[in-house]
Amino acid sequence: MNSLKKYPYLFIGPAMVLLILFFILPIVVALGISFTDMDLVGLNDYSAVNFIGFDNYKAIFQDSEFGQVILNTLFYVVVGVPLVVACSLTIATAINFVSGRIGEAFRGIYYLPAITNTVAVSFVWMFLYNPSHGLINYFLMNLHIIDSQIAWLSDPAYAKFALIILAVWKGIGLNMIILLAGLTAISKDYYEAADIDGANAFQKYFKITLPQLKYPLFFVIVTTTIGWMQFFDEVYMMIERESANAKSIALFIYEHGFKMMDYGYASAASIVLFIGIITITIIQLKVSKEN
Repeated sequence: MNSLKKYPYLFIGPAMVLLILFFILPIVVALGISFTDMDLVGLNDYSAVNFIGFDNYKAIFQDSEFGQVILNTLFYVVVGVPLVVACSLTIATAINFVSGRIGEAFRGIYYLPAITNTVAVSFVWMFLYNPSHGLINYFLMNLHIIDSQIAWLSDPAYAKFALIILAVWKGIGLNMIILLAGLTAISKDYYEAADIDGANAFQKYFKITLPQLKYPLFFVIVTTTIGWMQFFDEVYMMIERESANAKSIALFIYEHGFKMMDYGYASAASIVLFIGIITITIIQLKVSKEN
């Protein structure tokens, strides 16, 4: 009997090793580096690395740019996450009523952006956002919605929204598939009983569909929030050289770590981001349990 208890550990063992090597260990290393002044010289000669305590953290919270990227990231999360979840849920609900090849075609169409290379997508959207030759300005001006060209990626007033539109378009697909799987798993008996009781479509949706989607929806919200807090690819490709007012924390860490080679400073910023992600996730878990 005791030997049988060992088999589950054999199955989860490889996953645990990978988790420790590629998740837990890097966090521990980054935490240690955040208390030092490690730079490119220190990376080559550890004797040149000095322990400086919380100096990096003090410098980060006194850095006006770091404060700006925190606000930018929070803006992305507050605006982007509800948009992605709402659009994914709406599309999943609509596709759930479509069967056959048409339904499969729509699944593929909406899922395609999620598996498309971000670099290729960014180049296409950079062309769409081009102030002089972009299709977005062209259509908006022809429809008389705007009177002059908008610099979508360089104007601080529009840069964040331009990125959010791209990220929402790209992030709908995977979440839509997850929610669609949850919708198809709901027993039809609930709806038949509701029909007998005379419930209308809205009542069935809010009293049956949404409650039954509690766990898939919670998973989507948590993973989407984590993804948006680490918002990087689109910002790096489209905004890095254009507008500092649209930078995210992830791009801030990249610039200080891989461009300025200030590994201690970048590690401190990454630990702050990690703590923020963990805190928000714990809050979401508690709110979910209370509901």
